[in-house]
Amino acid sequence: MDSPPQQTGIELGLHAAIVTVQQNQPFVICVNPDGSGGSEDSLPFGKFTPLAHRTLEIGLRNWVKEQTGLDLGYVEQLYTFGDRGRHAQKGDRGPHMVSIGYLALTRVRDLRRKGVMRRCWYDYFPWEDWRAGRPQMIGEIIEPLLHKWSRLPDEDAGRRRPLGRKERIRICFGHDGVGWDEEKVLDRYELLYEAGLLHEAGRDGRHAASLWSGLPALGRPMMYDHRRILATAISRMRGKLKYRPLVFELLPGQFTLYELQKVVEAISGTPLHKQNFRRLVEAGGLVEATGKLQKSTGGRPAKLFRFRRTALVERPSPGLRVKGPGR
Repeated sequence: MDSPPQQTGIELGLHAAIVTVQQNQPFVICVNPDGSGGSEDSLPFGKFTPLAHRTLEIGLRNWVKEQTGLDLGYVEQLYTFGDRGRHAQKGDRGPHMVSIGYLALTRVRDLRRKGVMRRCWYDYFPWEDWRAGRPQMIGEIIEPLLHKWSRLPDEDAGRRRPLGRKERIRICFGHDGVGWDEEKVLDRYELLYEAGLLHEAGRDGRHAASLWSGLPALGRPMMYDHRRILATAISRMRGKLKYRPLVFELLPGQFTLYELQKVVEAISGTPLHKQNFRRLVEAGGLVEATGKLQKSTGGRPAKLFRFRRTALVERPSPGLRVKGPGR
């Protein structure tokens, strides 16, 4: 008679993807909590301690304050990540870590805590930035490798999937008549991970990663499954642009329409036509003129606007329904 499997405990980890936009670039706050100075970036995170934290969100805010010095404003829970094995520990037999990811937004510019840094999120996902056109790495590196992988035997053949590898590649990367969907950030990350094309796949012992040698790094890796959590946060933000006024959490109280457009482009990763964007903003009734001008633009003074908060009660889904390339 087989002995029962060894039992292991469960720990709750709280992880924060803290986003800010500066100089027309989307940044995420990263930390080096143990001071090791390792090469892999980390999101602020810590364990949930029921005796110290009355709620999960309180625990998250406490950890973020301790590690970054930031007092968070807007926070929302993203997802619970419970997969075992996505951890940089061979022969992992310790307590099973269930990670609860959060999205947080901040306008803070000065990070004065040692070991705290800003990193552009396109450093981790360079294939997601289409503002200057379709990234070359998609056609030159990613798609050829994915198509080669799609013809290999499936080590997870026993796992039933609604779509085959080729169809998933087509949908995720928007070719053969399928437009690019900027919201599928997590789907693309998962596909690249499954194909063994990301550093984390090799670190976590994925068989597919052993098929590639000398592969150039596809984006900057992160500790544990933190890049997966960040991919979820970016997907959430891009989706919410269309039905929630989330973007205004990243802007000052008064802003120009140009500044608003650049923040939306930074988040969505897509270029927007200036006049079409302004018509979209005006039709949505999300902003109102302040009657003031910004005179430091270097050209003609630009009108200053502010978020029109009454739009929250006037419309059920007050957002900016921008469209990505090919959609």
